Amino acid sequence: MDINAPLPSNSIASLPADELEAPPLTIWQLTWRRFRRHKMAMFGSVMLALLLLYAIGGAFLLSEEFANQTETGMRLSSPSAAHPFGTDTVGRDILARTIYGGQISILIAIFAMLVEVIVGVTVGALSGYYGGWIDNSLMRFTEVVLIIPQIFLLLVMARYFAQSIPNIKFMGRTFSGSVVVIVFVIAITSWPYLARIVRAQFLSVKENDFILAARATGTSTRDIIFRHVLPNCTAPIIVSATLSVAAAITLEAYISFLGLGVRPPTATWGNMLEGAYNYIDTAWWLWFFPGMLIALIVLSINFLGDGLRDALDPHSRAI
Repeated sequence: MDINAPLPSNSIASLPADELEAPPLTIWQLTWRRFRRHKMAMFGSVMLALLLLYAIGGAFLLSEEFANQTETGMRLSSPSAAHPFGTDTVGRDILARTIYGGQISILIAIFAMLVEVIVGVTVGALSGYYGGWIDNSLMRFTEVVLIIPQIFLLLVMARYFAQSIPNIKFMGRTFSGSVVVIVFVIAITSWPYLARIVRAQFLSVKENDFILAARATGTSTRDIIFRHVLPNCTAPIIVSATLSVAAAITLEAYISFLGLGVRPPTATWGNMLEGAYNYIDTAWWLWFFPGMLIALIVLSINFLGDGLRDALDPHSRAI
């Protein structure tokens, strides 16, 4: 086949007029085009937006005082018009508690992700760029952290340190000190995975010609790292950060279900499940609604992460 042969006229005529006259796409326009063609990622994005609207917007309709209000005469009431999600063992409205519990679960996941990204990117960047003894030292330390069982560390620290931390007031709300312990443990046991990813990216990118040219022109190390190398590593960082939010929500649910997570009166989806353990058969609404919300948000974030991974892949040919 002659590669210089012109395309058939019918092939050109079949192309939309906007594609024939459209200017070249930027990298972010191309990323968005790939992302929106990923149907499950779009479904996950819409579902995540609705869940965030539920957790944040619901606070404008139902107060926190109402979520913590007990009414023993209405304990273990099944879903009704007055209480769409039913009530718990002390008569508290489950709908209101899932709203405020969702806020805590999401905040824990976001703060844990931010700490993970800061530590992981810093360690990975220093290790990958400088190499030598810095790389060896940081990677050996990373491997030590990797072998620590995450669930075991969560259990131990929640058992012995959560009770000693006083309650914290943040944005007009009072949080139990166990929130700090959960965020800290999730973050310090999750960053090694991201650090290894960033290190591999830095090792690859720093050998490119444009980095060698920047060094030859006297560009400072700080500018090379933050203006040339790091921007070319954003794709795996974004994907890893997205998926780590889902992992943090799941971990918080694990530890809270075992009774060592966030302490009452602070509600989370996880500790709401712990309170429903003895009523699985007799009061299904106690575990169904918080469990469903956990499943939906983790599923939507994973779909979103898969879509971002495909959309940000520089080797993808899909447009």
